[in-house]
Order: sequence, then structure tokens, then C-alpha cells
Amino acid sequence: MKKNSVVIVGSGLGGLLCGYILSKEGYEVIILEKNNQIGGCLQTFVRNNCVFDTGMHYIGSMDNGQPLNYLFKYFGLTQKLRLKRLDLNAFDIIDIADSKYAYPQGFNNFTETITKYFPSEHDAIKKYVNKLQEIGLSLTDLLENKVKPGTTGMARFGHFYENTYEYICSLTNNYRLQNVLAALNPLYAGDPKTAPLYLHGIINYSLIQSSWRLVDGGAQIANILTEEIKNNGGKILIKSEVKEFVPGADKSIHHVVLTDGEKIEGKYFISDINPSKTLELTNSELLRNIYKKRIHSIEQTISVFSLYIVLKKNEFQYMNYNYYRYNNQNVWGVQTYSPDTWPDGYMLYTPATSASQEYAENIIAITYMKYDEMLKWEHTTIEKRGNEYKMMKEQKANLFINQIEKQFPGIKSKIKAYYTSTPLTYRDYTGTPKGSVYGIKKDSNNPLSTFILPRTKIPNLLMTGQNINLHGVMGVTLGSLLTCGELIGFNYLLKKIHDAS
Repeated sequence: MKKNSVVIVGSGLGGLLCGYILSKEGYEVIILEKNNQIGGCLQTFVRNNCVFDTGMHYIGSMDNGQPLNYLFKYFGLTQKLRLKRLDLNAFDIIDIADSKYAYPQGFNNFTETITKYFPSEHDAIKKYVNKLQEIGLSLTDLLENKVKPGTTGMARFGHFYENTYEYICSLTNNYRLQNVLAALNPLYAGDPKTAPLYLHGIINYSLIQSSWRLVDGGAQIANILTEEIKNNGGKILIKSEVKEFVPGADKSIHHVVLTDGEKIEGKYFISDINPSKTLELTNSELLRNIYKKRIHSIEQTISVFSLYIVLKKNEFQYMNYNYYRYNNQNVWGVQTYSPDTWPDGYMLYTPATSASQEYAENIIAITYMKYDEMLKWEHTTIEKRGNEYKMMKEQKANLFINQIEKQFPGIKSKIKAYYTSTPLTYRDYTGTPKGSVYGIKKDSNNPLSTFILPRTKIPNLLMTGQNINLHGVMGVTLGSLLTCGELIGFNYLLKKIHDAS
């Protein structure tokens, strides 16, 4: 039985960032990953010599002086990541029922461009952009430690009682404009009844500031962090699934037990897995039943079906933008689809590779898919789901490709091969309940009910990852700071980040 200062369960972005911070501060760190590849949603896989991302599509705020660039300098990422900036005048193309709108980078550029589509709505568009910048300023204030003393967690960001849909509707009665402004809601699985404005604001603020692809995939983030953690004396073990957090005589966690029976002790434990799963593995009297019930009752965001297309060589132009398609006028309605109309919309992009600047090697297309459609195979495991499951995936893939063909005529003839993933794939590779794509569903009507603090009632058990405050690269990075701040001091950590810039 080995003794380690900090045992981190899960090697997603949150776990790796916490491992980096704490190993850099002299803690003995060991990260336990159940799969044979680290990174969670940073994972990539290779088919037909093409690299495919599983969850990292593009990132924002990576230009000089911008928040993620500022944070990543501390983590040694800014200097090493291979990035490609998306089109300045159209990093996203929004196609709403065959009407197309460009999302440009830069707030003035965004205001001017969207105003060209809606000349009489300049004031509404300007108010919207001002609100994004206001929310972005709260992020800057957090990083510069300008928040009120004693303010913690989600309260640092503000706007979490405001609803995204209601706010956008308050700006204008123009239904088309409302949908254009809300069009990136798939990046947080937005529900018009519950989506908090802070979540929409942070994501849109970051991407409009500047938008980037990771050349040859997001796994480079995981690889860089892994190397630094090991250089700091930390360890990362793959194929090491935790089956139990075991308390000691003082009711704090004493050790974890792996599925192979090995026990690993620690002074502190950080869970980078879903909070509901963490509680299932934790039998401690310090966790009250009311807390457990609240965590288990929180709704998870919807899952997705992904299509990974290998293209014939030099037959499809690389697109330096992302394409969002909505078959109907309502951009909020995609996740409430009926099986008869699936897919109602999707997001599609051509990943950036070092092999070619002109032609795309592959395409990734993603659409919502309900976990309920997977119930027949719920108790199966990877590669052991049977022929009926394979037939279902093939049918879904054909429906999806037919939809893409309508917007990209001739694409079928350019496909060399394709692969798919379902909510079960996401469930088994990322450990999220029902393959939830963004973890816990945040609720502007009752934000505290979906708000999970990094520190639990067990003194030496902390949580991190996309379920703590925010998801996405920016959100998980901020969450890792809040988690580690519980051990080394948040203000101390902010100073370290400031000094690194």
C-alpha cells in the first residue's frame, strides 16, 4: 500500500490541471485513469491514418492578453500548443433553415456583421455584445482577484440567476435575430427554460474574442500536461479503475481500492469523475442523505451521436470555420427531436491537420441523441453490443449522411470510410451518466440546486471537472483553480498565475 499526498481519480482536463498545479507545488501526485488512454474528452483516436477528436472541437480567448492564453501560460501550454486561428470574419457559419449568418471574431466586427443582417436591430445587437463583455469582465476580475472578499465559487461569475433565452428575447422581438444570437447553444446543450446567462456568456465571449483549432487534435493538451506532471515527480496510472473510496477511523478518506484489489492511500483525494458516480463509490457518514439525494437527482445534459468521416485524398476543401445547421427556425428545439425527424440539426467541421492546409482529411459531425434510444443495449460493453446495435448505428449514420448531403452536395462520393459513436460510447469512455455530453444540467431558475462546491463534507475529498461551476476548456480550467485553491489558497494561486504571465 503506497502513500501519496494527493490521489486524483480521473485524467480528464480537470484532473490533469489539478495534477499539474499540485505537483508543481511540491505535492506527491498520483492520477488514476480507468481507460488505457488519458485525457477524458481530450482523447483522440486514429482511423485510416486520420486523427479524430472525441470532444475538443475549438477553443477561444487564446490571443495575447486574453483569459485562456493568460491561464495556459502558467500551465506551460501557450508556448507549446500547435494552434490554427479560424476565419476572422466567419469562425462559425450558422445555417438556420437555409438562411446563413457568419459569426466573426472581435466584438466590433461581430456587432457590425450581425447588424448587416438586421439593419434595424443595431441597438439590440450592441446591448447583447455589451452584456457578453460585462460577463467577460467578471472573468477578468476573477483572474485579477478583484472580486469582493469572501465571494466564492459560482458567485464569482454572476449572472447565474439570469436565463439566456429570456434575456435574448428581452432585447428584441425579431424572432430570427433571437435565434441567431442563441445559435451556439449546442456548446452547452442549452435548454430555453433553464440555460443560465453566465454559461452562454462565458462561451460566446471567449469564442468571439478569438477562435482556434488545435492542429492534429486536442490530445496535445493532455500530453503536454502529462509530461510536466511526470517531470514534477507525479505519476499517472492507466487501466486503474477506482471501485471505492474507503474512509478511515476519522471518517476522512483513507485510501481508494482499485478493481484489481490494489489499495492506494492519500492525504487528499480529488475526484475528476461525475459527482453522482463519486458518491456511489463513497460510503461515508459525513455525507448527509439530503446532499446525496440532491446530487443524484440533478438532471444530466443530453448526449450525442458523432459521425467521423475519412475523406478521399484532395477531394474536399478544408473549411476554416465550423458549420451549425438547423432544419427549423427554432435553434432551441434540436434536442427535443422525435425519432422520425432525427437529426433536426448538427454541428460539422473539418479538423486542422499538419498534413494539408488546402484539403480536409476528415470531417467530424455531431448531433443530439437521447440516451433512451440506447436502453436496449444499456448493459452491454464496448465492442460487445451485438449485430442489432451495429445495424442501428449504420441506419443512424445513413440518415445523418443524407442530411449532410443536402447541404454539401456530392459529399457522399468523397467519403472513403466512416465511424460512429453513440451515447453508450460516451458513457463508457468518459464515465458520464447516460453519456451526458456536458455533465450536470445547470438551471437558472434554481442555480444552487445544480451548484456543486469543490470541497465536500469529507474534509480531504474535493471535486473538479466540468460539473464544478462551468464546462468547456475555460470552465474546467477555472474549476481546477477553485479546487486547488482549497488546498494551497486561491489568492496564492492567482499570484502564481500572474507571475507566470
